[in-house]
Amino acid sequence: MELSDQNFASLQKYLYDTLNPDVSVRKPAETFLESVEVNENYPMLLLKLLTRDNVEMTIRIACAVTFKNYIKRNWHFDEDSKDRISPNDRMAIKENIVNIMVMSPEAIQKQLSDAVSIIGRYDFPAKWPNLIGQMVEKFQTGDFNIINGVLHTAHSIFKRYRYEFKSQALWTEIKLVLDNFAKPLTDLFVATLNLTAVHASNPAALKVIYSSLVIISKVFYSLNFQDIPEFFEDNMEIWMTNFHTLLTTDVPALHTQDDDEPGLLEQLRSQICDNAALYAQKYDEEFQSYLPTFVTAVWNLLTSTSQLAKYDSLVSNSLQFLATVADRSHYRHLFEDPAVLSSICEKVIIPNMEFRTSDEELFEDNPEEYIRRDIEGSDVDTRRRAACDLVKVLSRYFEEKMMQIFGQYVQVMLQKYAENPAQNWRSKDAALYLVTSLAAKGQTEKHGVTQSSQLVNLTDFAAQHIIPELEKPDVNSIPVIRADAVKYVMTFRTVLPRDVVVGSLPKLIAHLAAASPVVHTYAAASIEKILTIRGADQQPLVKKEEVAQLATFLLNSLFSTLSLPGSAENEYVMKAIMRSFSSLQENVIPFLAELLPKLTEKLALVARNPSKPHFNHYLFETIGLSIRIVCKGNPAAVSSFEEALFPIFQGILSQDVQEFIPYVFQLLSLLLELHESGTIPEPYMVLFPCLLVPVLWDRPGNIHPLVRLLRAFIHKGAAQIAESQKISGLLGVFQKLVASKANDHEGFYLIQSLIEHLPTQALSSYLRQVFLLLFQRLQSSKTTKFVKGLLVFMCFYAVKYGANSLIEMIDGIQPQMFGMVLERLMIVDMQKISGAVERKITAVGVTQILCECPQLVDGPYARLWSSLLQALIGLFELPQDQSTHPDDHFIEVDDTPGYTVAYSQLNFANKTEHDPLGGVGDARLNLAHSLSKLSVAYPGRLSPLLQTGLTDSDRAHLQAYLNEAKVQIA
Repeated sequence: MELSDQNFASLQKYLYDTLNPDVSVRKPAETFLESVEVNENYPMLLLKLLTRDNVEMTIRIACAVTFKNYIKRNWHFDEDSKDRISPNDRMAIKENIVNIMVMSPEAIQKQLSDAVSIIGRYDFPAKWPNLIGQMVEKFQTGDFNIINGVLHTAHSIFKRYRYEFKSQALWTEIKLVLDNFAKPLTDLFVATLNLTAVHASNPAALKVIYSSLVIISKVFYSLNFQDIPEFFEDNMEIWMTNFHTLLTTDVPALHTQDDDEPGLLEQLRSQICDNAALYAQKYDEEFQSYLPTFVTAVWNLLTSTSQLAKYDSLVSNSLQFLATVADRSHYRHLFEDPAVLSSICEKVIIPNMEFRTSDEELFEDNPEEYIRRDIEGSDVDTRRRAACDLVKVLSRYFEEKMMQIFGQYVQVMLQKYAENPAQNWRSKDAALYLVTSLAAKGQTEKHGVTQSSQLVNLTDFAAQHIIPELEKPDVNSIPVIRADAVKYVMTFRTVLPRDVVVGSLPKLIAHLAAASPVVHTYAAASIEKILTIRGADQQPLVKKEEVAQLATFLLNSLFSTLSLPGSAENEYVMKAIMRSFSSLQENVIPFLAELLPKLTEKLALVARNPSKPHFNHYLFETIGLSIRIVCKGNPAAVSSFEEALFPIFQGILSQDVQEFIPYVFQLLSLLLELHESGTIPEPYMVLFPCLLVPVLWDRPGNIHPLVRLLRAFIHKGAAQIAESQKISGLLGVFQKLVASKANDHEGFYLIQSLIEHLPTQALSSYLRQVFLLLFQRLQSSKTTKFVKGLLVFMCFYAVKYGANSLIEMIDGIQPQMFGMVLERLMIVDMQKISGAVERKITAVGVTQILCECPQLVDGPYARLWSSLLQALIGLFELPQDQSTHPDDHFIEVDDTPGYTVAYSQLNFANKTEHDPLGGVGDARLNLAHSLSKLSVAYPGRLSPLLQTGLTDSDRAHLQAYLNEAKVQIA
C-alpha cells in the first residue's frame, strides 16, 4: 500500500464506517480493514493519518484505536504462525511512534502509549535498545506536554514490573532502565517541584506540572516494586521528603468542582499513599525513619477528607497504607491502645463503610458495575473494601478488643434501623458490612467464607437480622437491604447450618422477581452457588429430590428474570439456569418442551450481536446439558435437537460469528457422537467439506473443537468418509497441525482416529507420507510433547496393523532406522508418556513389538530386546519422567489447557475419554501372557535374557505380573 492521498481518503472512509451503529455498515468496514492489514505500509498509513490536523478528531481517535488493536493482534507471533508485519514496517513503527505520540492530543496519546507498551513488552530492550534514550532526550525540551507524553509511555512500559515474576531477564532489563532512567527521572522530579513554586499563581501551568508529578509518582512505584534500587535508596531523602510535602500541602488552584472524578491533587496524594505503603511493606527498615510522619499525614488526611466520590481512591489508598503499617510487627504497638482503636473505628472505619448517595446511584443506575465491585471483587479501590481490609488486619491481632468496640457500634446501628427501617436502612447496611468484615477470616471464590470468627455467632445473627428480611413478602421494599441479606447467605453458605442454607432457597427464588437488577442477580448467584455446595460426604448439599420439589417455581422464576429490564443477558441468571438443569438431571425433562424453545430463541437473538461472553458461554452449556440429559435415556431424541438447532447453527456459520463458531463445533460434535455408527445424516455430510477449508484452521480457537468434530465424523461414518474422496483433505489438516508446536497433539488425535476407524486399504497409500512428515518434524523441532505423541502413535500403529508392519514401514524409509527409533526414542523417552489411555496404548504396542517380531528376538534388533522390556517395566512401575527436550521453548508439555483466548470448552458438551483398546484389560497381565506365549515359541531363550538384561527389581516386578496372570516363562 502506497502512502498516497487516495489511500488516505479510502482509509478515512472505512474508519468512519467502523463507527456506524448499523452492523451492516460497520462489519464490512471492520472486515475490510482486517483484510488489508497484512499489506506493507498499512501501519504507517494509520500512524500518518492520525497526525493530520485537517482530519476530524473522532476519525483520528478511531485510527489510533485501530492501530493499537493492530499492534495487539499482530506484533507478537510465535514460530508456528506467519509474521503479518513486514520488517520495514516494524522498524518504521519503532522509529516514529514515540515522536508521533508525544506530539499527539491526549486521547490519541493514550492509545499510542498502549501500543508502545505492547511493542515494548516483546522488543524492549533487545530489539529496541534506543527506546530509553529516545524518551530521556525529550525531557530536555522543557515542554511539559511532550514530557507528559514520554512519562505516559514510560509508565505503560514499566508498570508490568509490578506483576512480573522475578527472573534474570527481568533483573537485567530493570537494571538497564535504572542505569539510564533513574537519575533523569529524579532530576525531572526535583525540577518539576521547583516549578510548582515558580508557577504558584498560574492554575493552567500548575495543572500541567501536577499531572507530570502524578505520572512521575506512578513510574517511581513501578521502578521500586521488585526491589529497592540502590539509586533510590541513596536518594530516599529527596523522594520521601518531597512526597511528604506533596501529601500535606494544599493547592487551592487545583480544587475541582466535579464531585465524582478525582482531580490532580487527589490523584497525586493517592499515588503517594501507594508509594509509602509499598516502602512500609517491603522496605520497612530503610523507610523506618520516615514512617511516623507519613502515618500522621495520612491520619490527618483521613479525618479531614469528605465523603465525596472524587476522594474515594485517596481514602482507599490511605486506609490500605494504615492496614499495611498495622500488619508489620514492629509498628503494631501504634494501634493496640483501645482508645486508638476506638478512634479509628469512629473516625475512619464507620464513616467509610456507610452507603453513600453515590453508591445508591450506582446501585440503581449502573447495577452491572455495582455487582462487579460488590461480589466480583473488583472493588479493590473502594472505601468500603479498604475499610474492610483494615478491620480484618486489626481483628487478626486485636480480635477481642475489636469485637467489643465494634460490637457496640453494630448494636447501635441495628437498633437505629429497627426504630425506623425506611429512614435508617443505611445503618443496617453498614452494620451488615461490618459484621461480614469482622466474621470472615478465610474466604475463597468457590466456597465463600470458609473460616469465621468464634466471637460472632453467624447462625443467631442470620436468624435475628437476615432471614426476617428475606421473609418479608414485598421483595421490592428497601432493595439495598434485600441485596445485603441475600449476599449474607451467599457469603456464609458453607459455614451456616444446612437447614438455614437449604431453607433459604424458596426465599431466594422469590427474590428473582425483584425489580432491582442487583437483588435478582444476587438471588440468582446465591442459588447457583448453593446448588454447587458439597457436604462432607462429597454429595450435593441440596439433594436432587429437594431441587425437584422446587423445580417449577425455580425454573419459571429464572426464565421470567431474563425478561426483566436490564437482565435480558444476565450471566448470573443464565449460570443459575445451567446449574439448576445440572442439579435436576432427568427431573428437568418435563419442563424442556416449554424451556428449550426459549433457549434457542435466546441463542438466535444473541448470535446477531454477541456482547456478553459469560452469558453466551452458560447459554451454550445449558443447551449442551439439555442434549446430554435427554439423549442419555432416549438417543433418538437427538433428531429433535438437530431440527431446532441446525437453522441457528447454519446462520452462525454463514454469518461467520467468530465468537460462537467454536461452540457450534462442540455442540455438533456432541450431537453427531450420539448417533449410531454406520451412517452419518445428510446435513452433516453437506457440512463436512466446509470443515477442511484452510481459513477455519487459521483461528486458534477453532482447532480443538474442529478436530473433535472431524474425529466424530471418522468414528460414526468411516465408510462414507472413505468414499467421499476427502482423505487427502483430512491428511492436509493433519500435516498443518503436526507442523505446529502448539497443535501437534491435535494432529496425533486426528491420525489416530483415521487409523482406528478407516479401512486399511483406504489409508495404505498415504501412510509412508505420514511417517515421512513425522520424522521431518522430529528432525526440525523435537519437543517433549511431540515425542510423546509420536511414541503413542507408533505403538497404536503397531497394535492396529501389527508390529512387523511398523518395523517394515520405518526400515523402508531408511535401512536399520527402526533400531535408531528404539534406541534414541522409545527406550529413552517412554517414561515421559502421560495419560492413562496413552500409557496403555504404549504398553500394549511395546508388548507387541517385544513379543511378535522375530527381528527383536533373533534378528538385527535382538541386542535391544532387554532394554526395551526394562523401559516397559519402568513405564508400569516408575513415576512419570518430567524432564524436557531442548526444543521445548516453554511450550506447554502437558495436555493442552481447556481455555485459550478464543476457545472456551463446554464442560457439559465435553467428549468422554475414548479407549481404543477397550478389549485389553490390565496391560501388565497382557505383557505376562504375551511373554509366556513367546517363551513357548522360543523354548529356553527368554530366561537367560531376563537374567542378564534386567535388574533384580525389574525381575521381581515381572515375576509379580506372571504370578498374577497365572502363567510362566518356558
